[in-house]
Amino acid sequence: MNYRRTDTAAATKTGLPAFQALPRPVYGHVAAPARQPIGHHHSHPWAQLSYAARGVIEVKAEEGSYIAPPLCAVWIPARIVHRVQCSSDAEIHRLYVDPHAQPAGLAQCQVLAVTPLLRELIRAFSRVPVEYDEGGPDGRLAQVLLDQLAAAPKVDAILPWPQDARLRKLCAEMHRHPDRTTPLAGHADRLGVSEKSLSRMFVRQTGLSFRAWRQRSRLMAALPLLQRGDRVTDVAIACGYDSMSAFIAAFRERFKATPGQLFHREERTSE
Repeated sequence: MNYRRTDTAAATKTGLPAFQALPRPVYGHVAAPARQPIGHHHSHPWAQLSYAARGVIEVKAEEGSYIAPPLCAVWIPARIVHRVQCSSDAEIHRLYVDPHAQPAGLAQCQVLAVTPLLRELIRAFSRVPVEYDEGGPDGRLAQVLLDQLAAAPKVDAILPWPQDARLRKLCAEMHRHPDRTTPLAGHADRLGVSEKSLSRMFVRQTGLSFRAWRQRSRLMAALPLLQRGDRVTDVAIACGYDSMSAFIAAFRERFKATPGQLFHREERTSE
């Protein structure tokens, strides 16, 4: 897939000034993507943290999709070409970080758990003046924020995309239709390869087995449906599960909470 590398052309679509360089090492911004989506591929000359104070956000890059359920955020290093999707009611807080100020250990796209302290720091920093005093309280707040980003736990909410064109097309189809239950053998027949070959290809290209990739894709597809208030039973069926109990068990294993706990917790913490 060809990705267009752009500069800050997308900035004004979310109200972000078209900076050539950030005025300070960290810049905070709040946006409402439901009204101003950035659905096309773009990049920034600085790193970006996207945190959904409400809703679900998904960042799609060449190597994979990164989805932030409640209490999580997506970190995007500078110059990474990506596009953003989010639930219609999402309230997104974004931080832009100068590459020279980027915390160690954040050289790749990843999903971070947003602790209560980090959440409040992100919210507070969105109200800090653009040209804050780097030697004053706001500058010290920026440093604490960067320290907390460096210490934030990593969340395994990444759906890796294969590079092989045939497998990438198959994965895209499975991701668009999580309710389909075609077995590995059926996909292998369509591609004209053996089941064993396709199985090895999945592991080699994504690092996951066919079963693991499909389950992760289904659970990621479930998050926006749960966010908009669909019944858990309906979401389970829409995502290819035979029973609600099987869906909840897989969901709990992936996100360390049931659907009700995760989204109820989001409502509680966003008040």
